[in-house]
Amino acid sequence: MITLTEENYIKAIYHLGNNGEETVNTNAIAEAMQTKASSVTDMIKKLSEKNYADYKKYQGVTLTKEGRFVAVNIIRKHRLWEVFLVEKLNFSWDEVHEVAEHLEHIKSEKLINQLDAFLGFPKHDPHGDPIPDKEGNFKHVEKIVLAKAEVGSTYKCVGVDDTSSSFLKYLDSNNIGLGTIITIKHKEPYDNSIKLALETTEIVVSQNVAKNLYLKKI
Repeated sequence: MITLTEENYIKAIYHLGNNGEETVNTNAIAEAMQTKASSVTDMIKKLSEKNYADYKKYQGVTLTKEGRFVAVNIIRKHRLWEVFLVEKLNFSWDEVHEVAEHLEHIKSEKLINQLDAFLGFPKHDPHGDPIPDKEGNFKHVEKIVLAKAEVGSTYKCVGVDDTSSSFLKYLDSNNIGLGTIITIKHKEPYDNSIKLALETTEIVVSQNVAKNLYLKKI
């Protein structure tokens, strides 16, 4: 039986390792989990014993096939619950992440599969991230961050990298959400800020915003 803490470590390794494909060092995991490196080493040994991780001393840790499946399943549950909270319980997109962090550890496979069906098998969560199917398959979305967008081109907002409440509230206050059409008007060389044309207004956003907003060219 996998524990809640083990699931959180597996998910952290998955995200830090570029969807489980790269080796992650223990210091990075310790920082992400806000714990000591020695505690990370102890946990990695447990995960290795359960065949969820492959640890090489002085190199780092990667997830095994079984570990990646666990990680993707947790992500699937998290994102399905976010969709449910937004679409059925009227949560805003800046409220759902923390609640879904708890709900993602529910073990009932039948519940999650029926939740998926109840929601109409959604492909993306409220932040634009793809939802894996029950086999763990993702639908890849072509996207770039706003910081790399071309001046004069028009894009559609398809997601965010920063899911913090403060960032999402900032986007709401500027009428930016999934599906918003954005034209790049100007990039300021001095501070890398970017002028955007939205449907009814123009705004200037900082480099910090530009590196956390995903766009798809249209």
